[in-house]
Amino acid sequence: MHPELAADLDRLPTLLEETRQRAVAFLGGLDERPVIPAVESPEPVSLPVSLPAHGGGLRAALAEFAERWEPGLSGSAGPRYFGFVTGGATPAALAGDWLTAAADQNSNSALDPTGQRLERETVGWLRELFGLSPAHSGTFVSGATMSNTVGLALAREWLGERLGVDVAEDGVAALGPVRVLSGAAHSSVAKALSVLGLGRSALRPVPTLPGREAVDLAALERALAEADGPCVVVADAGTVNTVDFDDLRAIAALRERYDFWLHVDAAFGAFAALVPEHAELVAGLDLADSVCIDLHKWLNVPYDSAVQFTRRPDLQARVFQNAAAYLGPLGVHPDLVHLTPENSHRLRALAAWFTLRAYGRAGHREIVERCVAGARALGEAVTAIEGLRLLAPVRLNVVCFTLAADPTPERLAALAAELAPEAFLTPTRYAGQPALRAAFSNWRTTEADVRRTAAALERAVRRL
Repeated sequence: MHPELAADLDRLPTLLEETRQRAVAFLGGLDERPVIPAVESPEPVSLPVSLPAHGGGLRAALAEFAERWEPGLSGSAGPRYFGFVTGGATPAALAGDWLTAAADQNSNSALDPTGQRLERETVGWLRELFGLSPAHSGTFVSGATMSNTVGLALAREWLGERLGVDVAEDGVAALGPVRVLSGAAHSSVAKALSVLGLGRSALRPVPTLPGREAVDLAALERALAEADGPCVVVADAGTVNTVDFDDLRAIAALRERYDFWLHVDAAFGAFAALVPEHAELVAGLDLADSVCIDLHKWLNVPYDSAVQFTRRPDLQARVFQNAAAYLGPLGVHPDLVHLTPENSHRLRALAAWFTLRAYGRAGHREIVERCVAGARALGEAVTAIEGLRLLAPVRLNVVCFTLAADPTPERLAALAAELAPEAFLTPTRYAGQPALRAAFSNWRTTEADVRRTAAALERAVRRL
């Protein structure tokens, strides 16, 4: 064994304790840490960067990380990182993720079954949490983009089934032109269509309701009639700018007259199901053929975690089966290696298992309720701040607003930069106007964080 590896192995408990102390210090400072530090990331002295012949072991790596990289890390795990839709990691999820790395399982095969069984139990809990019936099976993937990609891969195979061709065997050219209809599809849908060979131009935007991001059902029905054959509908259960929801039951009912695969992008909107007051927003989710839900958003598990549900696991196995002499046959319940694009993946279900087991439905419902209350409070604060204008009602957990006068992208970027040490908001464009959006999904965020953000926002507006 290399001497540095041997030395680290001998003192591993001590080194892991030092690593733990560094992690605890980082997390303990999140409340006061600048959300976006002003520190520039270090640039390499020269390109290409030369890897040192002798590394010096884990302790040397820890020291260099602390000096060069840690000061520039954002407070994205903290309570005032409102950019994108970014959760943190609950204490239980963090513990689960540490154990995931320590155990280093590849949970794809029944030949080594425990990880696979744990994932299936976790998927069952999630299915119940989101109000899906046992008709839906699920698998873990790396994020919402991959979940949408898998769901649309199944839609592609379904189209082939309807047209009498085997896309998995013969390729996407056998399909001919494909129509994918959506009112306000997330950008990852177009990316997925590109990856799947269907092409970004297959996505046909359908008009939305006036002042809304929800699809106009009459316009959708006209588009379905014009399709003249099987197609795909991507419905939204929570848009990124205003958390608007399509009427999922009404869309599903259109299948009585039109032939289409219904994929629902519920990346974070599915969590509305946890709260009775908001559950009606996702009524009809169970009627979908495939569903995308991103867990490293509102479930607050570390990044690299989402789930993909479908009513057609047979199509999933047809698309992703991996034929190799060292793998078992598909069987009635295929191994996970036959159900996702990856032949191997870490036991990413363990962090979700830990947080679900630790806090149950009640704990995660409280996180959702607190985030929604925080978004509403910030929305009220924005309305009260002279110089700001709310662009849409706060429907769930996102506040979308702009400057009341001269809302140029440059001025909004300057406003966000002024705010950055206290809170992080991301730029967007809504209804043709440059805007900022604050997304609440972190388990740490409290009323005090909302007040602090509102005060910082008011100061920043005055300084513009």
